[in-house]
Amino acid sequence: MGNGTAANGVCSSELVNEDEDVCRNKSDTSSADHLVVMVHGILGSAKDWKFAAEHFVRMLPDKVFVHCSERNASTLTLDGVDVMGERLEEEILGLIKQKPSLRKISFVAHSVGGLVARYVIGRLFRPPNRENAEDLLPKSCEELSKGTIGGLEPMNFITVATPHLGSRGNKQVPFLFGVPAFEKAASLVIHLIFRRTGRHLFLTDYDEGKPPLLKRMVEDRGEFYFMSALRSFKRRVAYSNVGYDNIVGWRTSSIRRNSELPKWEDSLNEKYPHIVHEERCKAYGIEQFEPIVIADDASDKIEEELVTALSRVSWEKVGVSFHRSRQRSAAHSLIQVKDSGMHAEGVDVIQHMIDHLLI
Repeated sequence: MGNGTAANGVCSSELVNEDEDVCRNKSDTSSADHLVVMVHGILGSAKDWKFAAEHFVRMLPDKVFVHCSERNASTLTLDGVDVMGERLEEEILGLIKQKPSLRKISFVAHSVGGLVARYVIGRLFRPPNRENAEDLLPKSCEELSKGTIGGLEPMNFITVATPHLGSRGNKQVPFLFGVPAFEKAASLVIHLIFRRTGRHLFLTDYDEGKPPLLKRMVEDRGEFYFMSALRSFKRRVAYSNVGYDNIVGWRTSSIRRNSELPKWEDSLNEKYPHIVHEERCKAYGIEQFEPIVIADDASDKIEEELVTALSRVSWEKVGVSFHRSRQRSAAHSLIQVKDSGMHAEGVDVIQHMIDHLLI
């Protein structure tokens, strides 16, 4: 951990070793008290957030300390959302211990990394005035919203093309063309390719008779406060590709039902040419949901439960489109600006995150 701390506010030992220019001394961030944790997706690495991390620090000097998660690189991302979350928890707590000046925390996570981030905040959340694990939880949501994440004040929780509803529902993985036979076959063999993480994504994990992990992650369970943690952030944002993302569908990444997917038009904003739709969705209580007719299919029922539960907190939902780009088929990576060849395409999405970030 120590050899990854950089004076320019970007931290990752992996980046130091392989891309030394990331960590050159560009500005003094000794006064930065806001930790921004960037989490990559499946088979990814800290380098995937290289451009965004540098851009955050360049635009917010002396305000943010950006850490690109490095404990779950490459095939380690196949070990399961929970195992990755446990590793990330150790990584974050170690960083906080190294930098006692930190006061606030935000997350920016891509793809499966968004699920890992949701898992880790559930482990790091502490209700207000909680001194030990035996203390009783406060009774109201308002009290819970004042809790901390790793002892820091929760600020922004941002996901980018994250499959919040999993990947086994109809058209949730676009490259399967919405063909039920393909989707069913994928759920049966996905673990052979993506191992335990694949089971979590397709909700086929029933460890020790427990419900699938993604279902467990929409409530507070035992010592893990998944929903209280999510609620504690001042804002939650879901960036989604409205099309051409062959890996994560718009419905699952924007936490919507099919009937709720909005119409969108080309952006007229020169500053954010790829932002085609923005919506502020308020939190809904159970009594506010209209009855939904669900087909007699287990995946549909679970998906409805996930949408309902995650809608109990407010979200800012941002639709992104690269339909005019020659690289549109790589939308899943473009939205993150994964490599230097994508700078011209997705930089406005990163800029949009920075411009709206609560500091």
